[in-house]
Amino acid sequence: MSTPERLIESTRELLWERGYVGTSPKAIQQHAGAGQGSMYHHFSGKPDLALAAIRRTAEEMRATAEASLSGDGSAYERVAGYLLRERDVLRGCPVGRLTMDPDVIASDTLRAPVTETLEWLRERLAAIVQEGLDQGEFSPALDAREIASTIVATVQGGYVLARSTGSPEAFDAGVRGLLALLAPR
Repeated sequence: MSTPERLIESTRELLWERGYVGTSPKAIQQHAGAGQGSMYHHFSGKPDLALAAIRRTAEEMRATAEASLSGDGSAYERVAGYLLRERDVLRGCPVGRLTMDPDVIASDTLRAPVTETLEWLRERLAAIVQEGLDQGEFSPALDAREIASTIVATVQGGYVLARSTGSPEAFDAGVRGLLALLAPR
């Protein structure tokens, strides 16, 4: 792995574990096995490196979600596939956790890939729910955009509940409850 790649991957890991403030340039360099000169040769500073790491994390989240959402099956089955896919629930969402980081949220630049990714996810889910509505699979009383927001909120809130209890059961219960509410009639 090249030095820039090691720096980006190390920053991704540290941002997920420690947040922006807790991710010092020294910690990044140590984790990546790179010197200060190497870091500043490839990136203008911590914000530039953090942005590259956040973008990479956002791209990975989109690709993982898309793999579940673009599979075969009905709208319900694809939503269920997304909700039930393998996750490290107790670790939380690497993108969602950034919304709780005051330094990321205070920076329009660092916040942008987070906002764009969560908005992409809501739009993608809304399109699938709309397909289900058009096929008569879901209750016509449902609003596709509201359900998409509910799905994202269930996942993100499920991470919070699981982390607070130290058990994935709270996440799993939220997912099961949402799927029961969405189940085709």
